[in-house]
Order: sequence, then structure tokens, then C-alpha cells
Amino acid sequence: MSAVAAISTEEMTTIKKAYKRLMRSIKVDITDDDKVEIKKAYELAVDAHKRQRRKSGEPYVLHPIEVSRICAVEIGLGPTAIICAILHDVVEDTPVEQAEIDEMFGPKIGRIVDGLTKLDGTYTKNSPQAENFKKVLSTLVEDVRVVLIKMADRLHNLRTIGSMPRAKQLKIAAETMYIYAPLAHRLGLYNIKTEFQDICMKITEPDKYAEIEAKISESKNQRSRYITEFTKPIKAEIEKLGTPYRIIGRLKSVHSIWNKIKMKNVPFEEIYDLFAIRIIIDSPISQEKKDCWQVYSVVTDVYKPIPERLKDWITTPKSNGYESLHTTVIGPKGNFVEVQIRSERMDEIAERGFAAHWKYKGAGTNPDVYDHWLDNIRSILESDNSDAAEFLSDFKTNLFSEEVYVYTPKGDMKVLPKGATALDFAFSIHTDVGYHCTAVKVNNKLVPLGYKLQNGDKVSVITSSNQKPKNDWLKIVITGKARSKIRSSIKEEKRKQGEFGKEALMRKLKNLKVDYDQSVDFLVKYFGFKSRPDLYFAIASDEIDLTTFKKFDIVNHVLAEKDAPKEVRPQASEPKAKAKKDDIKPEVYINDEPGAQYNYSFANCCKPVNGDKIFGYVTAGSGIKIHRINCPNATHLMAHYGYRMVKAEWSANENTSFVVSLLITGVDDGPGVIERLTTLLSSKLGINIRSFSIEGKEGYFEGRISVLVLNTDQLHFVIGQLKELEGISQVSRIE
Repeated sequence: MSAVAAISTEEMTTIKKAYKRLMRSIKVDITDDDKVEIKKAYELAVDAHKRQRRKSGEPYVLHPIEVSRICAVEIGLGPTAIICAILHDVVEDTPVEQAEIDEMFGPKIGRIVDGLTKLDGTYTKNSPQAENFKKVLSTLVEDVRVVLIKMADRLHNLRTIGSMPRAKQLKIAAETMYIYAPLAHRLGLYNIKTEFQDICMKITEPDKYAEIEAKISESKNQRSRYITEFTKPIKAEIEKLGTPYRIIGRLKSVHSIWNKIKMKNVPFEEIYDLFAIRIIIDSPISQEKKDCWQVYSVVTDVYKPIPERLKDWITTPKSNGYESLHTTVIGPKGNFVEVQIRSERMDEIAERGFAAHWKYKGAGTNPDVYDHWLDNIRSILESDNSDAAEFLSDFKTNLFSEEVYVYTPKGDMKVLPKGATALDFAFSIHTDVGYHCTAVKVNNKLVPLGYKLQNGDKVSVITSSNQKPKNDWLKIVITGKARSKIRSSIKEEKRKQGEFGKEALMRKLKNLKVDYDQSVDFLVKYFGFKSRPDLYFAIASDEIDLTTFKKFDIVNHVLAEKDAPKEVRPQASEPKAKAKKDDIKPEVYINDEPGAQYNYSFANCCKPVNGDKIFGYVTAGSGIKIHRINCPNATHLMAHYGYRMVKAEWSANENTSFVVSLLITGVDDGPGVIERLTTLLSSKLGINIRSFSIEGKEGYFEGRISVLVLNTDQLHFVIGQLKELEGISQVSRIE
């Protein structure tokens, strides 16, 4: 955003059109008073942002107007949220004060705008992303509308991200995939989550996105004909029930299809469930469950169902409020087709999530579907957890998509993330039950505390007042509530013990007649601790022997000779002996400068090859690591430590080789497989094989081969040649 000349007459016409479009798009009932307040917010925003523009050059005020429209149309929020969305950047970016907002619009809107201001303001500070996220997410329990408006803000920023520099696009995409997409899922915002994922894939995997999009477009007519053929006999039968209904064929998102291709390791042409058939019935709330099962009966009478694919989220809704009946049937030509059956109410909740949920709260549905989750978030926020990265990790486990349903001895159901343990269950009952848990019984049998819960388990907890949380427990639990409570308890225990260490240190330094505050901070650095409490605890637990402290050591050695930790920054490399030809490091440019100026190396987690899109990450002590943009760890690194990212590109030098690992599967016909593979690679293609392992399994084999290639073009050529070999079914690069 930049300060420029005021809005022109032509631009003002565009702004007025955007405002009228916003007002036409509001679907909820609004009063004349609401219209007056919205107009007042609009006029204030236009005046406040009049000299600001976005990176694209358009007047900045178009952004808050469009965010408001997204809130109204795509999330279904009401006039209060619309006003707040219009004002969401006013206090942060203009001379308007928070007190003026409170006075003009009242305390309710003032609180939400204040939350949004703090939230957006964190992104202008040079602080780690984890701290920013902690501030963002702490608004959840105060007023969920703050986060819903932030979702709309992020969505519009992504839709207009083309004008941003490439490095900024990657950072925003990583943040979005790491926290905003899972959070949108958890709040039931299906369409927004899907668009988040698709736009982020366009940024990080542009070639794959374009390829899948083109193939979807090519198969459009064929898909439409199949949907018509599939639904024709179903329609005839449903109409006999006399229940109003509509049927739509919904295509799965590009990102979803790409995930299936990667998980199943098959080409696009072998993904048969590209779309789902959705049957939506117009039924009263009291009748909708029965009517959905009637429609299910019709579908399974017409087509043969696959029993293990039946998912009943009507009887037991997902924790994000999602209700629907899913089944997979064998349609014409033997294709598997997913069918989703739901009511109009369920469909609205599925599309708009949290916002639509409140519309139906108390109408005989599941009114407390979000309450338990929000309580968990509160408990994490209330824990004494100053480490923002730990907080973010704890929070993310509350954004789970798969769940297990278990029961207390009294028959109460508990919903926990898939992979949750018996100890997680104890903490879900109550913090004190978790603290004092000594053993757990599942289905009347004793199990380890790390036992992974299964659907339908009946769980009871045995406690003892003498039991206390242990460090090992952090390796057992996965839920945010359990992890944060265990950490808090351990920290409190360490603090109590540390008090004894602190007293002993104070006495020692007093006897040595040295300044306490100055000495203790240098001792923390000298012994490599993060904080004073860690030093105190080490003294209390006899890790540090105070009897060895002498005044000379404290004053002269610790204070004078011990260096403070160095700032993390790209490090210049030391001159090295001339390398052998085989050991020449591939050349890259870092921040548009020759990489030879820096101490850099290639990350083992993703093994970049010349031609892969890459970035640099400044480590704490190992120089710069070069990662692929689609490295499994890239999202985590960019989301947490975007400020450590540096631009990296390949140089034109192609005289170096890269090790790439390939996974090859096919029909096992004995020694002939090995001969064909090695002959093709070594003799015909001249490729150097670094390692080769192969294992036969009941008629098929799986081989792992490491080869040396010059770049991605050569890699793709090698993979293509391997796929054409007799008996080879799949060849893929090991990510």
C-alpha cells in the first residue's frame, strides 16, 4: 500500500459501483438504521483511505468494500460484520483513532474493529509469524466474527495476489495452507477452504495446476453426459416419494484431485471419483433425517453400494457442524460414484459453516457443536504458554479433519482427533483428571497411556492424587489441550524448584560481591540456557555446581570473554580447498547475488534438482539451506519463519549432477526386471546409478533407485523412458 494522489472522478465512480454492488448482495434482512450505519462506515472508509492504493494501483478502499461483500455473500454475515469489514483497516492504516470508531458506531462494532486492527497490525511488525498467528487466533473466543472477517480479508488478498512479488506470494501461500485453510475447514467454510487451497496450489505448483485444469476442461462434456446417465433412474424413483429435491453434480477441486493423484500414485485418467452427486431435499427439520435415509434407500436400490464407504454424519455430525449422508455406489460402466444426501438446512451449514450454524441454533439440531471446541481453545489460551510456536502447534491439533468417537463409563460421547490417545481422553474429561491419571481402561481392559483410541471404545480413567505430569507425556498426547496443560504443569513445577536454585545463586553472588542482575544474564548465556528460570532449575537439580564459581571466573571470564549469541544472517563461506570434479556444488544465486558469497547447502529433506523451483532458508547455525518450493517442510518453514526466507535461483551452469531417488513398481517376473532397469539406465541412457534396492511381493515388485541427473528435464525424460519398459506400472520421484 502506498500514499499517492487523491481518488479521481473516474475512480470514484468505480468505488460507488462497488458500494452499490455490496448493498445489492446483502441477503439477510437489514433495517433502514442498518443501511444508514453501513453508509456512514462506507463514507468514513472512502475519506480515510483516499490517498492510499494497493500494489495493483487501484484505490485501496475497493479492498475493504470487497471484503465486506465476501462477508455478506460468501459467508452470510449480517450488518454488524459488514460495517466492521468496511472499517477493518481504518484504524491500522489511517489517522482515524479507535476512540472515534467507538463514538461513531458504538462499543460492539468498536470491539470487533479493535480486534481486527490488532490482528492486521501484527503483520506490519518485524516479528516471527508464530507470534502473529497467536494474536490472530486469540480473537476467536472473544468474537468469532473477527476471524470470519479475517477469512474474507485473506480470500480477497489471495484473489488479487498477482501484483505481489514472488517471494511474498510464497510466504502468503504458506501461511494460508498452514493455518487459514485448516481453520476455514474447522469453521465449516468449505468453499473458502477450497479456494484457499486452489489459489495456493496455483502459486506453488503452477504447472501441475494448469495441467489438471486443462484435463478437467477436456473431459467436461463426457462428465456431463455421465452425470445425466447416472441421475436419470434415481430421479424417477425419488419423485415417487413426493419430497421436493434437487440434484447437482459437484466437481472436486483441482487441489483435491492433485492430492488423490499423489496419494494413490496414479495418473489423472485413473482418478474416477472426480465429482460427487449431491441430492438435496427440502424437508422440515423434524423429518429430514428420515427423508435422507429414504433417499439413501432409493439410491442403493438403483445402484450397488460399497458398504465400507457409508458415512453417517447425520446421526453424528462432524465437529465443524457438517451433516450429510455419504455413500459410494458402482455406477454405469463400473465407475465408483460418491453420492451425498442432505437437507437444504444441512447444505447451507456445509457451505457457510459457522455463520449458518448460528441461524439454526436451538432449532432441534446440534446447538453445541462448536462450544466444546471453543472451550478447548480457551483452555490453550489460558495456559501459561509464552512460546508462540508451541501455542500454534497446540492450536493446529484442534483443526483436525478426521475424528474418533469414544464413550465415558456413563455413555457420554467424546469426539477426539484421529490418533488421540488414552491420556488425551483423560485431559478431555477434565484437566485434574489428566494431571492425576495413572492408568486407563478401554472396554474394561487396562491399556498403556499411549493407546490410540478407536471408534466405539468405552474408556475409564484411574487417578491418584500423588500422580503428576511428566515430560514423557508430551510424546504421548496429540491434542492441544493436553499438550498445553502438561507443559504448564511442568513449567510450574520447574518454577517452584527453581526458586531454591535462585536463592542459592543470590547467596553465592552476594558472597562473591558481584552485581546480581548483570552476572545472572551472562551466566544464562554462558551455560546456553534460554532464560533465567532454566538456569535456576539447573542449579536446583545440581546440573550446575555453585561451589566451582569464583569471583575471577564470574567477572573476568564470563563477563569479558563469553560472546553474546550472534544474529542469524546469511554467512559468508570460508575459502575451501579445490574440490574434486564429482564434488562440485551446484551453483545458485541468492538474493540475485552469486551463491559463492554465502555458506549454502542443499536440504536433504527434498534434494532439489536444477530446474526445481527453490528458495533459501537461513538456519541458526548451518548457513543457508536450499529447499524446493514444494518441499514437505516448506509450508512449515515459510509460515513460521518467513522472515528467514531468501530468494534463490539456479545459475546457468549445468556441469553438476544431482542425486534423485525414484520409486518403481511393476510386475515381478524374476531377474529380468533388474536387467531391464539397469540396461536402460546405464547402457542406453548413460545414467549413473548411485544405489539400487528391489523387493518382490506376491507377483509385483517395488524398487528404489538413486540416480545422478543434470536437471529436471533429464529427470522427466528418464522417468518417461522407465515407464515405457515392459512390466513397469508406476515410476515416481520420492518426495
